[in-house]
Amino acid sequence: MKELLPDWKATSLEERLELCRELVEDTEFPTVNRWKEQGGRVLGHFQVYFPEEIAHAAGLLPVKVRGSQLETRRAESHFGSYLCSILKTSLEAALSSKLPLDFFVSHPICDAARNLAAIWGRNVSYPCQVLYLPQNARSAAAPEYLREEYLRLAQDLGGVDAAALRESIAVYNRGRELLEELYSLKRESPWLVPVDEAYVLVALAGLIGRPEYNRFLESTLELIKERPARKTDKVRVVWEGGFCEQPPLDMLRAVARSCYVVDDDLLIGLRFILGPVPLDGDPWHNLARAYVEQSSYSPVQRDALRPKEAMLLKRLRGCGAEAAILAAAKMCEPGLDEQVAYSKALDEEGVAYFVSEFEERMTSFDQVQIQLETFVENLLFD
Repeated sequence: MKELLPDWKATSLEERLELCRELVEDTEFPTVNRWKEQGGRVLGHFQVYFPEEIAHAAGLLPVKVRGSQLETRRAESHFGSYLCSILKTSLEAALSSKLPLDFFVSHPICDAARNLAAIWGRNVSYPCQVLYLPQNARSAAAPEYLREEYLRLAQDLGGVDAAALRESIAVYNRGRELLEELYSLKRESPWLVPVDEAYVLVALAGLIGRPEYNRFLESTLELIKERPARKTDKVRVVWEGGFCEQPPLDMLRAVARSCYVVDDDLLIGLRFILGPVPLDGDPWHNLARAYVEQSSYSPVQRDALRPKEAMLLKRLRGCGAEAAILAAAKMCEPGLDEQVAYSKALDEEGVAYFVSEFEERMTSFDQVQIQLETFVENLLFD
């Protein structure tokens, strides 16, 4: 397969970031269509986490289905009124043929999403599957159960050789290492990579093959380190609430003008596994155990040993944040429920926080920016 990105090797950092912005916001999905034009197959996977290594090993392009800035002319009739936007815009991308898929996988992460694969499958000609990730990560049976789920998925994709999966895991291990390097830069020198720029760099991973992405990010990280940016007097914050539906890029830009977002859970599924997955032994077992034992936290996963409130506090302390932004998508029950739990935990610890709500198709951010600026000023001059 030819590379999906236009020639970028001789371009500047700003040109690369602009390329990422254009691709992330393009509702025509040019990289995915380019892959299809070359005769490749595409697997679309819905939020939050999907083991892309399996699709990559099967020769498919795994694409992160994360909604889009589309008017839901056709999809609206397939869902109730009081449901989150991402379900509708994701299906709209498929029904309008803008996002050409050969396979679709979703997860029962909430009451609304549990029916997504069934609704999707009634309206397209390709297979739609549900991958059942273990809801209780601490069950002794979770790794073996998940291994069998992965094998079932691989069979539906036409079969995956263990050696091919092992090679794929090695590719994604390198990707995890590079993404961690990006987030280390955010934590240590956030003025070098504002939250909106980091976001598009991560989101690109869901639109192109991981080997090509690794080469692009590795080179781009070197340019970021050499960037002549200056540190300014901004509050260091953690963004919490971007695990499923994504905030508009303009909203992240507005936040970046007031704060340094030094850590977040935006697109957490693309970097859900923390650290390398072992290559020795059974790759199916290793990939399943990594989800259970090496994963981040999320409102859609229950882990009694890692309460989400405690994990948020750990994230805040680990990156030296002074406050948190507790965001939630409109109509998102898991996200809105977690806001309550997070608020209580932060109150008990005396940590300042800013509560906000968003929808992926929002177009006005003046009110949010004014409120956030007031919040930051109170912190700076208190």
